Amino acid sequence: MSAPLRFALLYATQFATVGALQPFLPAVLAGHGLTPGQIAAVLAVSSAVRLLAAPAVGRGADGLGDARSILVLAAGLAACMVTGFAWASGFGALVAVAMLHALVSAPVVPLSDALCLGAARRMGFDYGRARSAGSASYIAAAVLAGFAVQAVGAEAVIWIASLCYLLTTLAARGLPRLEATGGGRSGFEAPFRDPAFRWLLPLSALIQGSHALYYGFATLHWQAAGLSSGVIGLLWGEGVVVEVLLFLWGRRLVERLGPGGMALLAASAGVLRWSVTAYTSWLPALAAVQLLHALTFGAMHLGAMRVLGGLPPGQAATAQTLHASLGVGLASGILTYLCGPLYAAYGGGGFWAMAGLCAIALPLAVKLRLVLRRRSS
Repeated sequence: MSAPLRFALLYATQFATVGALQPFLPAVLAGHGLTPGQIAAVLAVSSAVRLLAAPAVGRGADGLGDARSILVLAAGLAACMVTGFAWASGFGALVAVAMLHALVSAPVVPLSDALCLGAARRMGFDYGRARSAGSASYIAAAVLAGFAVQAVGAEAVIWIASLCYLLTTLAARGLPRLEATGGGRSGFEAPFRDPAFRWLLPLSALIQGSHALYYGFATLHWQAAGLSSGVIGLLWGEGVVVEVLLFLWGRRLVERLGPGGMALLAASAGVLRWSVTAYTSWLPALAAVQLLHALTFGAMHLGAMRVLGGLPPGQAATAQTLHASLGVGLASGILTYLCGPLYAAYGGGGFWAMAGLCAIALPLAVKLRLVLRRRSS
């Protein structure tokens, strides 16, 4: 099996885990008798642990120069830890399970990105095409998990997730062996010496964070507007499908625009997408702007990966995990929390605030573009 296919398999297995677990874990916790407040607390604790654990593991991977072995270990431990959500009972026990699961699963995606970007740079294949397998498998896993929950109950997703983590472990073991980088012992501050990395973090925070209201409350907003669950599901699916298409065929666009241009495209699309979503719930308009998910999420992601892929190999895992935690995770977590009262107060009008975040990102994208141009000149 070729290296690109091996990485595609890695992404497919790990994002199948996310697709099965993310939509239905709250239902599992509710089945254990937790109140909505307790469910929110479990999820919040999990997010906090991820923010701390991922950079620490990434730093260790760069120091050892063997991210592949750490990825295998993390995925294998996650396969074991996630089963705790099935057998644990009581709020305290479930908090402990959530913390342990977050600790071992946090580095899986960023370490995979670090390895894939390094292999793509050395072997010349397209990162986006390999990554597209993850988005496609997320859709398939979410649909299959929904049927499993309907047939046998919510805890079915825990065992599906555990199986997918095991498959991720096997896929990681099958990755091509690359020359060990080692020597990445300059600490967490090393990526911050790169001006492009410093500008990338707030850009990702603003643009990816602007999806917080969409992820948390778009379904409720559209239901209140009278759209059926089937139509809403199609709108969500449309967004992920165009994301996959960009990952498959967006390499030329990235090469032409560069990371700064991709960020500028993402921010501009975000201003338009969230403004329309705030202004109207008319189905044709929503269907049109859902196509922009390929840009608001996908273009920003591909641009970010291009910046991170340009850092020295000895900083790759550290940079990936810092970006995932500080650039995306922290901002998304804070904004998701703030979107609760925002939606309660303004309903769909809260999307104007998301458009505002993307507007703030526009001059930052221009600055990133200038920084990268100076570097190449």
